[in-house]
Amino acid sequence: MSSDSRRSSLVIGSRGSRLALWQAEWVRARIQELAPHFQVTVRRIQTSGDKIVDVPLAKIGGKGLFVKEIEEALLRREIDLAVHSMKDVPSVLPEGLAIVCVPEREDPRDAVVSCHRRTLAQLNEGASIGTSSLRRQAQLLHYRQDFRVTMLRGNLDTRLRKAENGAFDAVVVAAAGLRRLGWTDHVTEYLSPTLSLPAIGQGALGIEGRSDDEVVKGLLAPLDHLPTRRAVTAERAFLARLEGGCQVPIAGHAVLKDQTLILEGLIASVDGTRYVRDRVEGQVDEAEQLGAALAERLLEAGGRPILDEVYGSV
Repeated sequence: MSSDSRRSSLVIGSRGSRLALWQAEWVRARIQELAPHFQVTVRRIQTSGDKIVDVPLAKIGGKGLFVKEIEEALLRREIDLAVHSMKDVPSVLPEGLAIVCVPEREDPRDAVVSCHRRTLAQLNEGASIGTSSLRRQAQLLHYRQDFRVTMLRGNLDTRLRKAENGAFDAVVVAAAGLRRLGWTDHVTEYLSPTLSLPAIGQGALGIEGRSDDEVVKGLLAPLDHLPTRRAVTAERAFLARLEGGCQVPIAGHAVLKDQTLILEGLIASVDGTRYVRDRVEGQVDEAEQLGAALAERLLEAGGRPILDEVYGSV
């Protein structure tokens, strides 16, 4: 597809889950509001992460499990832009692609869904908790070593069913997905970042396009939310220095207060027994430097052997 300024149609690439399609349709609607003369359609693309549903993410290996095939379609010019959950996007993008827009962030916290409406503190000893994330597992076990944490794959609606039919005492999922789909009535408890620091980019959307596509960049510019972009930039710089992906127990979350950017990060062992956490702050235009600096601080404080062990076992 040409990046010619005379274009009047756009194709958005998306995973096929209910949440992914909601996100793509939200972007489509925003583009239609900004440019009513464009015909905008959504194309579903199945990714490696969607095809392999019976293996924990950490065991599959590699990065970009939920974006690779979509990025390939972008490079082949079969689609014009892609809508991702930012936490699924690797810190290094393929040559020729860029995150052209980061809309305002939704709630970045984790949320508990419990069949008996019990908070984490109220769950019985040895309670079973389902999660798709080693990051969540590590922090849950750091909080309570008696929990039995099991890797739980599947779309958000599948994971909610597992909690509500009693297959688990609780599941922990991203609050943003529940809010976007209007399912907040399922939430038993929102977890403070003090207890469960979010994943890099959690709650944010990343709209990816070709670096040379000025039409798409121009259309999406009004949707770009600078405070969210700066926060996510710091988080992704932290992740990049650690060479991590969404399948390792690394967490990072940045917030802006006036002109100060505050970034908190952690590296943990999978069983939660070793846990290195710290924070840095600086000017908002120093996002990348702050991310790299925090990573170095955590590596020197004991994070390096933890990551070496994790990477050696997955």
